[in-house]
Amino acid sequence: MNEPTAEPKQRGLFRSLGPAIIIASVVLGPGSILTSSKVGVQFGYSMAWVLAAAGILMVSMTALGARLGVTLEGTPCDELARRLGRPAAALVGMSLFLIAACFQFSNNLGVVAAVEPFLESLDASLVKTAKIGCLLVLNLLIITTMFGVRGLYKQIERLMMLLVFVMMLGFAVNLFMARPSLGGIIGGLVPKLPKGDSLGESIWPLLGLFATTFSVGAAFYQCYLVREKGWTIKHLKQGLTDSIAGVTVLVGITLIIMATSAAVLHGRIAPGDLKSAADIALQLEPLFGSFAMILFCLGIFAGAFSSFLVNAMVGGVLLTDGFGLGGRMDQIGPKLGTVIVLLTGMSVAIVTILRGESPVNLIIFAQAITVIGVPVLAFSMLFLATRPDLTGERTVPAWLKIMGAIGCLVTVVLAVKTSLAIRDKLSAPAPAKAATGALEPGAKQPIESNEPVAAPAPTSER
Repeated sequence: MNEPTAEPKQRGLFRSLGPAIIIASVVLGPGSILTSSKVGVQFGYSMAWVLAAAGILMVSMTALGARLGVTLEGTPCDELARRLGRPAAALVGMSLFLIAACFQFSNNLGVVAAVEPFLESLDASLVKTAKIGCLLVLNLLIITTMFGVRGLYKQIERLMMLLVFVMMLGFAVNLFMARPSLGGIIGGLVPKLPKGDSLGESIWPLLGLFATTFSVGAAFYQCYLVREKGWTIKHLKQGLTDSIAGVTVLVGITLIIMATSAAVLHGRIAPGDLKSAADIALQLEPLFGSFAMILFCLGIFAGAFSSFLVNAMVGGVLLTDGFGLGGRMDQIGPKLGTVIVLLTGMSVAIVTILRGESPVNLIIFAQAITVIGVPVLAFSMLFLATRPDLTGERTVPAWLKIMGAIGCLVTVVLAVKTSLAIRDKLSAPAPAKAATGALEPGAKQPIESNEPVAAPAPTSER
């Protein structure tokens, strides 16, 4: 069944955490930071209920992923291959690989955005060189470390816990200085439509917030992470505890960012003024000073780097496992797949920096992949959860199956909305370029999550 790694006996809450913290770290990227900030700027606290709803679905799908990981004999792709044939498993693996590879460039740009405020003192001719050098060094360091470290899962788990702590610290200090309205936040948990809106243009940023929190791709990868940790059927309780804690961290940090923007930027600037996560830090500097800005940038870097690393591993592992070439991160196949994702993302990011414009065709292609890929992932999880041979203690509870079915329906709705966004993009006239070749102000940028926003503002940054 699973191949457990050497690990002390699970004791206490802390040892019940790990896999879902990694999931939170990959979802919390520059895209989710930018999207939640824009929602706070545009709607204040009133749309906090959208985040809560996405969090409930994410807990359910993550818990389902954890349960499948410890109850199935093989990995999810192995089980799909055995029950439906290898092409079905390859479709799942290739879908998530393509999404991860296409949006990895925005994780690279997210890392650059985190250090960008500190490059303003450099000569303009050196800024691009510094950005590209940063990406080259970072990618090379990750690749070298990945092939040189044994017991990769344990090291990544520790690193992600550290990065999540850094995010919480960096964003919480700014929240404290912003002094948000507790009553406003609580009131925002009551479902309501935006004032004077019948779900017209306002639905796009809200779908973006929902999609960057409810990440089916990340929940699917939870199946693999619990196996990497060495959990078995005896760890079902830990799996549920881990899922609740990890997604609570994800929702909590996102709410902190949204509340900070709502408290200090709502009514002051337009959402379109925020083009990147770095712009948020620059907007906060005059209000809170350079120290708070530095901490916020530190949080952005932690979010960008965690998504940068784990997103690439998700794509690499699923690619090779889909074709039956290994599904554990310490195996050579998944490592080579991860390298492909890393190099693809870095190359596109460097071209983007040099040309000064977003790779629109690549973004549209990645979004088209999500129209098929994300529902395929969700329905694959539901299919495996409802197999009649999962009996006794291996039976998936009815509430998880119901929530999984709701999650599947939501992915279909998001896929339809994404299709409409793609249609609008393809039919719209090409935006005029400024003299520098950059996109005109207001042109939509991608987000960094594995699941792109229905109408991107990602990929994350999905």
